[in-house]
Amino acid sequence: MADTILMNGRITTLDPVTPDAEAIAIGEGKVQATGTAAEIMRHNGPKTEVIDLGGRRVVPGLNDSHTHLIRGGLNFNMELRWENVPSLADALRMLKEQAARTPAPQWVRVVGGWSEFQFAERRMPTLEEINAAAPDTPVFILHLYGRALINRAAIRVLGFGKDTPNPPGGEIQRDAQGNPTGLLIARPSALILYSTLAMGPKLPIEDQVNSTRHYMREMNRLGITSVIDAGGGGQNYPDDYAVIQKLHDEDQLTVRIAYNLFAQKAGAELSDYERWVAMTEPGAGSAMLRMNGGGENLTWSAADFENFLEPRPDLTPTMESELEPIVELLAANRWPFRIHATYDESIDRFLTVFERVNGRQPFETRFIIDHAETISPRNIERIEALGGGIAIQHRMAFQGEYFVDRHGAAAAEATPPIGRMLQMGVPVGAGTDATRVSSYDPWVGLYWLTTGKTLGGLALYDEANVLSREEALRLWTHGSAWFSGEADVKGTLAPGMYADLAVLSADYMSVPPEEIRRINAVLTMVGGRVVYGVGEYADLMPPLPPASPDWSPVGAVPSPGERQAAAGPGTQFARACHDGCGNGCSVHGHDHGIAWNNPIPVKDLKSFWGALGCSCFAV
Repeated sequence: MADTILMNGRITTLDPVTPDAEAIAIGEGKVQATGTAAEIMRHNGPKTEVIDLGGRRVVPGLNDSHTHLIRGGLNFNMELRWENVPSLADALRMLKEQAARTPAPQWVRVVGGWSEFQFAERRMPTLEEINAAAPDTPVFILHLYGRALINRAAIRVLGFGKDTPNPPGGEIQRDAQGNPTGLLIARPSALILYSTLAMGPKLPIEDQVNSTRHYMREMNRLGITSVIDAGGGGQNYPDDYAVIQKLHDEDQLTVRIAYNLFAQKAGAELSDYERWVAMTEPGAGSAMLRMNGGGENLTWSAADFENFLEPRPDLTPTMESELEPIVELLAANRWPFRIHATYDESIDRFLTVFERVNGRQPFETRFIIDHAETISPRNIERIEALGGGIAIQHRMAFQGEYFVDRHGAAAAEATPPIGRMLQMGVPVGAGTDATRVSSYDPWVGLYWLTTGKTLGGLALYDEANVLSREEALRLWTHGSAWFSGEADVKGTLAPGMYADLAVLSADYMSVPPEEIRRINAVLTMVGGRVVYGVGEYADLMPPLPPASPDWSPVGAVPSPGERQAAAGPGTQFARACHDGCGNGCSVHGHDHGIAWNNPIPVKDLKSFWGALGCSCFAV
């Protein structure tokens, strides 16, 4: 008999044997059977819990094949998120309110996941606006991996002055008198951005534990049941994995995590991997927390940051000599590995190294090219020949306008060329690269994959690069499972697979395209256990302590997932005019397209920073 039966639903299983079902039986954490209600109720026993889905759509749990959950969890409770905030006026109001409740010496941090093109005003905040919103509390606002905005209070705390030198690869913008303005520019490296961010205070360990739990709850709210963590700068193994390991040992993980080990110090990358090869191995851990291999940073000389505001960076001539011994070490020890690679020129050089190593030490396991926005058909073929896969993310949904401005609309039509990847039979998994550039919200990614549009509504792709809803869902589920070697146990709702699933707030398969971005889960299960529930399912959800510390934005403002669920007339957040705005304006009536249709002069920074949308967009 089943432990749990979900019935009266529209279940997309992605199992070719039974692609659609009305009900599902779950036992011992796995799918027992799917089918009609009559078929599945045969598994109903005296101890079976039966849950009525009320006709809702059910999908396999979403799996982010490239994110940074472990690092993001340690910081989540400190960060003010601007995802799904439709107007700059709302964003600045949130900034002002958070500054008022943030005690010294803490900062207000807006760390990625937003684009100015999502705002009705279609512009960035100005430094003057940020200083007005937060005159006394340090503020750090990350915009993609291209620049950061800091206020005067942060400039004082950081000690930036006329004599502060520019760090390598970055620029501190200065006024005519040589004083820092508060704009930090990544040119071409993002080092200035995350090194400055790292100077801010950290949470105490008990708050880091609480923060990670709240971040996982946010994942579950959005239907995510698995992730592959790509490591990150400042995320050293094993020290910075203590919190996630503690939660695992106390059975408090609500997301399955496969994690990669990311080389930390330039010049010592090989030493990192030599030490880690002796300490652990791929697959070490459990079904909830397991080691997955090396990367995404194998050597710092191979980093080609995706700052489309700047020209493509050329990798150093020493890259190959530094990368090759690391790849050989990993191949010899049968470690899967992944590598950050935005541009085809970088991928071409990486693959030459991989082919050379493979000639001496054949790859016996998978490798992953991450991002691959401008990869060529020839290099897709080379990846396929070596047995690799490509993990793509929705970074173009946030940066598409900048890419088009620099490279042209024709170049953007296949950036990345997902249709060609699938046509050529290469494993493809979908993800976010959250939290510092793209949003962690998977529904933004599914919207981008199925419409080809940016957050600002710019249509990027032709039909060959836009996926059907089922194709996109498959990349976010079974496609991603390949990247942790788990395609035989997760990603579909077939008998014997993990009972990881999400019951959705709206029917992903049939809602209008713009509504995809507002989908959430109303019930999420991991291994047949309820990890999130709302509404009639709220009593099934395990309790979670309040967010700590008590000044955390998480406890004060709706999360991005909650904002989406509540989006509509009468909520505290305005809706962007291109997304069904219900507001009128005494000046413009309902002709809010004045901002929507106005081109953004991104090449003219002075005009760009000063472009002003009308105040009615914040009504």
